[in-house]
Amino acid sequence: MPSYGEPAQGIEMASTSAAAIAGDWNGKLEIGQGMTMPLVFHFMQAESNTYKGSMESPSQSSKATEFDEVVLSSDGKITAKIEKLKAEFTGTLNKETGKIDGTWKQGSLSIPLTMERGAYAAPKRPQEPKPPFPYKSQNVTFKNGDVALAGTLTTPEESAPEKGFPCAILIHGSGPHDRDETIFNHKPFLVIADHLTRNGVAVLRYDKRGCAKSTGDYKASNSADFASDGIAAINYLKSCPEIDPKRIGLIGHSEGGVVAPMMAGQNPDDVRFMVLLAASAINGEKILLSQIRDLGGDISTPESTKKDLEIASKTYAVIKAEPDNEKAMKKIMQIRKEMGVDKEIADDEERKQRDDNIQVSIDMITGPWYRFFLTYDPEPNLRKVKCPVLAINGDKDVQVAADENLPVIKAALEAGGNKNIRIEKIPNINHIMQTSTTGHPNEYSKIEETISPKVLQLITEWIGEASK
Repeated sequence: MPSYGEPAQGIEMASTSAAAIAGDWNGKLEIGQGMTMPLVFHFMQAESNTYKGSMESPSQSSKATEFDEVVLSSDGKITAKIEKLKAEFTGTLNKETGKIDGTWKQGSLSIPLTMERGAYAAPKRPQEPKPPFPYKSQNVTFKNGDVALAGTLTTPEESAPEKGFPCAILIHGSGPHDRDETIFNHKPFLVIADHLTRNGVAVLRYDKRGCAKSTGDYKASNSADFASDGIAAINYLKSCPEIDPKRIGLIGHSEGGVVAPMMAGQNPDDVRFMVLLAASAINGEKILLSQIRDLGGDISTPESTKKDLEIASKTYAVIKAEPDNEKAMKKIMQIRKEMGVDKEIADDEERKQRDDNIQVSIDMITGPWYRFFLTYDPEPNLRKVKCPVLAINGDKDVQVAADENLPVIKAALEAGGNKNIRIEKIPNINHIMQTSTTGHPNEYSKIEETISPKVLQLITEWIGEASK
């Protein structure tokens, strides 16, 4: 999928019919399970026979990335490349429809993409706050060894109490997130930070290591690394004069709800309160199998779901037993062959593309994050959490099922002697805390609401009491 870095230098473009594509174009990339990712292309003439072009993926970033090469041939074929992303769009201008019909290729992926003329119409996000803000906001950087983590600290406008403000640290869900946890044009961490800060609670949110303005290697990291970064955030806040070092708490979403107890388990005296949003309490393998079961329900037959679960179980068994990635890969390929997953393909190019896609998938599931996630059991660290805990899951969450995880969270906390626990399963709330109909991820971008006001209010009122 598209990701971004610094712009390239220049773009050469053939002159034939160039005026026909000058301007803005937008389209939607189908990325699976009914979900789409908007892409925007901008083509413009710089001088005779020379044109500039750039691309945006609004649901991921507001930054535009320039194409390294754009070519328009005399027959209306357009090729636009971004070398560092190993990405290329090829298409043909359809004179009848006025659209560019083409294909987006990135790495081993090849996805049909049709671009329509016109500016991208961003979906409405009425909860997203706009400046000027009635509070102080400053960009900050703190270190965890060689990793520099960039973030934003928001504090109430009024003068800080004698001992400082209470402060919540926002801990991301899985994926290469920026400080706002931007997902499908939503910025849930920005909305949470705004709401809390307006109500007297300071908030620190930061770009995950290796993402946006933070340094480090995201691909080589796992949840334990992210917990280490979170502890660095606590230590940074303890040095801030406007923050009360005795009233620092954590708000973890999804994977962040696993990372937060890891942090508290290592530094119990530094965590005053904890909010777990859609947090899992069972190991990653069980979570993944649950997702196959729940996410496949509307697009798969019971027979195909059963087969998918069997293939996944055998694959995870290999990953857990075989630390050598090359050996694990061969065993996984054998499982796929025995289960009849990969059909024979006569066309050499099509077969190579299919095999490349399989390679990418196996590389991912044998990577550091996946290996850690598959076997990590959150319960032992949950038992170590002694501070007040609010755990919220939605009954429409199909990524982390409430009924499979909330009881385990409650039991683990109680087993550790924690008596200040509040467990909430909220009706009609999905994995990212929106009010939803089905809870399926293909709804996330279509829902205007970023976070349920009921959830925001519950978090704010509970922190107000827990941080006294």
